[in-house]
Amino acid sequence: MTRSDGRVWLVTGSTSGFGRALVDAARARGDRVVATARNPQGLADFRGDDVLVLPLDVTDAEAIQPTLDAAVERFGRIDVLVNNAGIGLVGALEEMSLADLRSVMETMFFGPAALTRAVVPLMRAQGAGAIVQISSQGGQVTAPGYSAYCAAKFALEGLSEAVAAEVAPFGVRVLIVEPGSFRTGLLGRSLHAAPPLEAYATTVGATRAYIESEDGRQAGDPARAAAAIIAALDAYDPPLRLALGSDAVDAIRAKHEDLLTELGRWDAVARATAFESRESAG
Repeated sequence: MTRSDGRVWLVTGSTSGFGRALVDAARARGDRVVATARNPQGLADFRGDDVLVLPLDVTDAEAIQPTLDAAVERFGRIDVLVNNAGIGLVGALEEMSLADLRSVMETMFFGPAALTRAVVPLMRAQGAGAIVQISSQGGQVTAPGYSAYCAAKFALEGLSEAVAAEVAPFGVRVLIVEPGSFRTGLLGRSLHAAPPLEAYATTVGATRAYIESEDGRQAGDPARAAAAIIAALDAYDPPLRLALGSDAVDAIRAKHEDLLTELGRWDAVARATAFESRESAG
């Protein structure tokens, strides 16, 4: 992925958090960046020949190809696509509306899927490229109140793992990034909350309380996350998944240990579901 004249990045959700940190880190190393956001006024401080600021609502399918065309017209190619734009929604499934659920899925699954689908032909023609999907530890681990958010991230991870195998022969990599608790706007300005029902006070209520106490106090540093992502892209043998933060590593490891334990407990039942052969029946 390294190039003598630097990479060209296209980053969604560049206003803050991981998006802004990646834009800053890429530019600091001499790369060029197409920085996009739903509201590009938040990118007014990005100036220079090495950056192109464009408006992009990832849920607007008609806006995607013109954005890629503008990026290629300015910089000649796209080496790294970072699907970072996201929103948060807290609430039990019963508490939220289906419109809420669809909004989360459009922003964090269908939007990235559409961008990925559109950029693959460019990267395939180049014979190289990387697609960075900003997922979450919530792409593997769930909690009460995060049903919509985790649904989008689980879907994104499943799509991305399959796409990684599809595009590997073309020299295109996929990196699924799974951050834990980082000091971004996810628990603040980007968070939406469904109206609470008393029935979920002890389950989702605990998650709501955690969010209120955690916002602005998260241990993770987005700048260090950006450095870790770049290190993974530079690696000779890069990972498919990159968990970020001790909390993410510990939670994902515990989840997989639980899965293995449960798989073992129900192994005999699972294997006893085949048609009975005539030999064994006789």
